[in-house]
Amino acid sequence: MHLAPTQCPICGGDVLVTRLQCRQCDTALEGRFTVAGAFAGLSPEQLRFVEIFVRCEGKLNRMESELNLSYPTIRNRLHDVIRAMGYEPGESDGGDGVSPEARRQILEDLDAGKITYEQALKLLEGQEA
Repeated sequence: MHLAPTQCPICGGDVLVTRLQCRQCDTALEGRFTVAGAFAGLSPEQLRFVEIFVRCEGKLNRMESELNLSYPTIRNRLHDVIRAMGYEPGESDGGDGVSPEARRQILEDLDAGKITYEQALKLLEGQEA
């Protein structure tokens, strides 16, 4: 079984799914279907990266050892995935005022057990722990 392409191999345009078929009962549906959400535009390599990211619970230090890549390389690949999903790295909904460097340090301290979950939340919200 192969993943359905999301772009035309000839012109690069978006592919339209027009038929779905059940493997079990052979029922078929025809129409115009969209591929699900922001993940639809990811390449197979990017989807594999996301799968590893989820398996490693978003911990880039675990991904370093699993992928045998440096932290900056993994971070760049993550940014590529974020952009492919239609977002811009570093943008947040909350505008919490914590710099990306401080956020990274807080999360690393939490991962290393240096601070508690509650302390990390306070620090990420810009409060003193």
